[in-house]
Amino acid sequence: MPPKPQPSIVRVIDLETTGNAPPAHAVVEIGWQDVALGEDGRWELMGEGGARFVNPGRPIPPITQAVHHILEEQVADAPFFHDLARPILDPWPRRVALAAHRASFEQQFCTASLTRGADWICTWKCALRLWPDSPSFSNQSLRYWRKPDGLIHERGLPAHRAFPDSYVTAHHLRDMLNEASVAQLVQWSKEPGLLPRVRYGPDRGKEWREIDNESLAKFLTDRDEDVRFTAQTELTRRRGGGAVGRDAADWLLL
Repeated sequence: MPPKPQPSIVRVIDLETTGNAPPAHAVVEIGWQDVALGEDGRWELMGEGGARFVNPGRPIPPITQAVHHILEEQVADAPFFHDLARPILDPWPRRVALAAHRASFEQQFCTASLTRGADWICTWKCALRLWPDSPSFSNQSLRYWRKPDGLIHERGLPAHRAFPDSYVTAHHLRDMLNEASVAQLVQWSKEPGLLPRVRYGPDRGKEWREIDNESLAKFLTDRDEDVRFTAQTELTRRRGGGAVGRDAADWLLL
């Protein structure tokens, strides 16, 4: 009897680094957790996941150590990122995409050459679309607001370490994949974030449909691309060409 085919997976990735801007900064830890498509058509977490220390080839600044608490002596004998990243990022042929919370950060370090040009799902951008009522969209805020089924509290700790964070993100991703297709999540992830509420100014906290046209116009030239994109989407809605905010997920899933 031929071996049973392995299911398709989306691999969640989380990195801890020396800072935010490569090549000046580098990876000190990589973690992962797989989400697999079951025979029943539902997505579920699969396997134990894992994490590896990485030698960044430079000092770890105290300001970033204060976030992840990784010591230089812990990574001194670890392999360099390019020596271990490719098999973690490219579990070929089963992987259909990679995912991360605010994936643009991971993508700076996990380049196309290391991922074999993988598509990425940004669970932050997708949460904006699917769960706009959340009071916040950070990985940990979504964890405690949503309380995903099956999430073992202790396994998701400590926060700001590569495996626990990828484990928590994987629960968000699982539920997203059971609401929308891989293709839809990838498409949303390629666009700027569609913000459910105004972030700042006199209209802070309001849904975009609640602000007047004069206020909306000011956001069309904002420095933040997510704000500009959301304002333009709301303007298009007002002109009869789309939806934004609470109704956006329903409209785009049709």
